[in-house]
Amino acid sequence: MDTKKEPLAYRMRPRTLEEFFGQEEIVGEGKLLNRMIKADRISSIILYGPPGTGKTSLARIIANTTKANFEKLNAVTAGVADIKRIVSDTQNLILNPKGKTVLFIDEIHRFNKSQQDALLPYVEDGTIILVGATTENPYFEVNKALISRSSVFMLKPLGSDAIKKVIGNALEDRERGLGNVDIEIDNGAINYLADICDGDARIALNALELAVLTSSIGNDGKLHIDMELIEECVQKKAARYDKSGEEHYDNISAFIKSMRGSDPDAAVFYLARALYAGEDPMFLARRIMICASEDVGMANPAALQLAVSAAQAVHMVGMPEARIILSQAAVMVATSPKSNSCYAAINHALEDVKNKRTGEIPMHLRNAVTPGMKDLGYGRGYKYAHDYPGNIVDQDYLPQEIKGTVYYNPSANGYELKIKDWLQKRRSKK
Repeated sequence: MDTKKEPLAYRMRPRTLEEFFGQEEIVGEGKLLNRMIKADRISSIILYGPPGTGKTSLARIIANTTKANFEKLNAVTAGVADIKRIVSDTQNLILNPKGKTVLFIDEIHRFNKSQQDALLPYVEDGTIILVGATTENPYFEVNKALISRSSVFMLKPLGSDAIKKVIGNALEDRERGLGNVDIEIDNGAINYLADICDGDARIALNALELAVLTSSIGNDGKLHIDMELIEECVQKKAARYDKSGEEHYDNISAFIKSMRGSDPDAAVFYLARALYAGEDPMFLARRIMICASEDVGMANPAALQLAVSAAQAVHMVGMPEARIILSQAAVMVATSPKSNSCYAAINHALEDVKNKRTGEIPMHLRNAVTPGMKDLGYGRGYKYAHDYPGNIVDQDYLPQEIKGTVYYNPSANGYELKIKDWLQKRRSKK
């Protein structure tokens, strides 16, 4: 096969640990996975991380270094029959004297429960040494029994320096890369490409290859690649964001926690990240409304009103202008004084309702809607607050069994400080 017909990203996959760039936290010198590969003592592992971070490359390195039988399946096309075939071949000591197989399963999260269950007994007894790769959180998508018998290694998006090494290696390699072409590429273009690919080496190499294939040799005999050409080949920065996957939940979690933590810059960044990836603006508006009540609360009572108004405006206006309204609402929540007193109050009350004997509603608080109910004592002794000075009257409102229980404890932040002072005076008179 002429490997030059294969994509550059495929051809440049590392064959050894020395050719692998990035992920020093797990494959650096002396790290566990590094030692396991070099000693050919691989146990079952799951490689978890975004696309283009080296999961399949690590599996290929394992295949090149292990003396054990190595098999590969893709969970999209494979099934239980494929697993049984590999197990049968492994248990045939004539075909496989070692009696074990390193089985790489790409996109293992796409295996259903029965397919994963079919693997379990053979992973447990050591017949199969599993190397799984997934872009989804394995703790959610992979059988817990398989997880407990495997080491999970989390691969992170590659840093710019690692991407630059990948690009440089591709430009210099004469056997698999572009080393046979006299390429002159601007440093600015390399820096831009390393940054814009968002940690995905495959995107960087694909853009580089496209730039080479669509350019002509100059009069000086060189192929020139500048920033403008790279920008054209990349078109749009890849958003590492799946609206139905973990990246969605991680981003929205960071968005909410940034508003809660009073960091408007981070809040706007995560908002922009979600919008760029195509997140539903109304979903974001709902998150802002919840945060305005849960985390701002009575420290700035206007926050919820403004958040609701923003949600209505987003619904009426739509994108792209809705981004401005969402930004204003997120900044407003982030810069408001904070209190979760109302959130804590309802949770405490719900716990009591669920777990305690909370008694009956006091008779004087009940409505006597018929003469017979009035004769039974409904409404008897009720004091109408507006008939008293300051429109306040001392009487019991909680059932006798939980009399004196305090659910709402206002903070000393923002407007709630006024409520705190007023409430302390009010409660001290009871």
